[in-house]
This record gives sequence, structure tokens and C-alpha cells, in this order.
Amino acid sequence: MASMSNIRWSHVSVIFTLVVVTSIAILGTGHMGTAITRRLLATGHQVTVCNRSPARAAPLAALGAEIAATPAAAVAGADLVITMLTDAAAVEATLFDSGNSDSAVTAMSPETVVVQMSTIGPDEIRGIAARLPRTLSLLDAPVGGSVGAAEAGALTIFAAGSPTALERTEPVLRHLGRIRRCGPLGAGAALKLVVNTALVTALGALHDTLAVADALGIDAANALDALAAGPLSGTIQRATATGASFAISLAAKDTRLALREVQTAPIAAAALQLLNAATDPTADIASIISLETR
Repeated sequence: MASMSNIRWSHVSVIFTLVVVTSIAILGTGHMGTAITRRLLATGHQVTVCNRSPARAAPLAALGAEIAATPAAAVAGADLVITMLTDAAAVEATLFDSGNSDSAVTAMSPETVVVQMSTIGPDEIRGIAARLPRTLSLLDAPVGGSVGAAEAGALTIFAAGSPTALERTEPVLRHLGRIRRCGPLGAGAALKLVVNTALVTALGALHDTLAVADALGIDAANALDALAAGPLSGTIQRATATGASFAISLAAKDTRLALREVQTAPIAAAALQLLNAATDPTADIASIISLETR
């Protein structure tokens, strides 16, 4: 009888863990923030959003999201706060700058978990952690995948930091995709830069390969068909994908972050030059492959 009592208590403990997070705030409703919001609303979560340009957040109200006028209003009472912003400066401004009202951090409830999903540097995530009150937990959790993957719950989440913070947020994060445990704070940001460096340099390689094909009189479609069986196969899939959204300006920012960490990376540096030369920095990164060669 005693052993059955222990089993029942174990079941109760598991159920309690799964329902810890009930209220979510999302700060930043650009392409990815909006897609994440849509996914969490579709999976039955209560979500409040805030964006520096309120018009970007407004359409989410029709889907059931609460729209907050300030970051502080968005995070009040939230168990989990997701930041999905352009860079570290935007994250710090959103969390810590108060302006004429309370800052987001001071408005958070004790023991709130901040899930930082923006792509920033490892040193930058550790700097943010140093500024947070001890009552708050920070999960370093940038994501791999674009808008379509977010809405389908198929992102890769590079999670790093406190095991307790991950345990508390895992039931929510699993609705967004696969969680890859990376280690201590900063390791998630670091691995995301590695992944993005691979993407940028691979697209640069495809750009040059198709330029060689064009110079030699090889039809682009024929070249792509031959390349599809080789090492650039995954890059071709990304270059020809529809619905992906990773702005050239953001890819360039991420590449600069990666180059800040190494003394010699000539291929990445060359890829950055290619990104900087693009005529439309808001276009998807695959646009560095011209329409004639895609």
C-alpha cells in the first residue's frame, strides 16, 4: 500500500511540472516573433505581445493575443517572457530601459523565466544575465529555422543555461520545436552563430559555383540538377525554398558577430562582403543567388 502511495505522489509531481508555465509574453513581433506567437496561440497558450512598432503586433489580436502598449505591461504577471528582437541592443533596451514607465524587468513577477531567442553573441547574453535580478531566470535559446518552421512547431531550439529554467519552460518550448541542450549560458548563442556561419558561407559557395557555371555556358537548371547530388544539396534546397524569411541585414549582423570571435575566417569574411553588396538588405538571404540562377 505504501508503494502505491509513492507511485501516486510521483504522478502528481509530474503533472505539477507540466503546468508551471501558464502565461506567456512575447517581446518583438517581427517575422519570427509573429510566427512564434501564432504557433503558441494555435497550441492553446495565453499570449500577450508587445512590439516597438505597435502596428506590427495589431493583427495578432484577431488570433487571440493580448496587445500591450509597453514591454512592462506585456510582462506583468507572465510566467515566461520570450524576446525575439533584432540584436542585443534591442534586447537590452526592451528589457531594461524604462523611459517614462517601469522597465520590463522591474514589472516581471518573481521567478519569471526570460527566454532569449534573438540571435546575439555569447558575451552579450552573459551581459544581459548579469543585469537581471536574481529572482529571474534566463534561458539562452536562439532558434534554427524560419517562419514556416516556427508555425509548424519544427524549429531547433539551442537551449543553454539553468537546467531549472529549461525544465520549467520545456513544455511550452516543445510546441515550437526540438530542444537541443547546449550547456551553460552562452553556449546556445555560440552554436547558433556556428549554424548561421555555415548557412551564409554555403550560400556564398553556391553563388560562386553558379557564376562559374554561367561563365562556362552551363544552364543554371542543369547545374543545379547536377549539384543536387553533391555537398551543396541542402544549400540548394534552402536557396530555392519558398516562404523562408531571413533578411540579408540580419545574416550580415550574425556573420559580423561570428567574425568577432575568430582571428582568421576568410571564407566567412568574403561571404559578408557578398551580403554587404546586396541591393536590398531586407530581402531573404537566398536572394544573393540571382533569379536567373535559381
